[in-house]
Amino acid sequence: MKTEKQYLFDNPKNIKRVLHGLYICCALLVVLDFVINRKVYHSWENLWAFYPIYGFVGCVVLVFVARWMRVLLMRDEDYYDPPESTEVSESSEGDKHVRD
Repeated sequence: MKTEKQYLFDNPKNIKRVLHGLYICCALLVVLDFVINRKVYHSWENLWAFYPIYGFVGCVVLVFVARWMRVLLMRDEDYYDPPESTEVSESSEGDKHVRD
């Protein structure tokens, strides 16, 4: 009888453990934000939750820039297909050759 190899995240309990660990880390960082005296360079860095908001806005800007770049850089679906004018023939060996 052949059994498949079990990976770490195949077990739902392990996924829940990782998520709980991340939640605990996030809660610890929020608590430490009130305890640790940070050295700030600008006054707006003293605002509560400045860095999470800054990160969220940065991600949203990246998504919009990526959408704009997709419109600018996107190619047609058949961009890499050979042009219609070429003929493809098969030799006796089964290899395909392109004729111009």
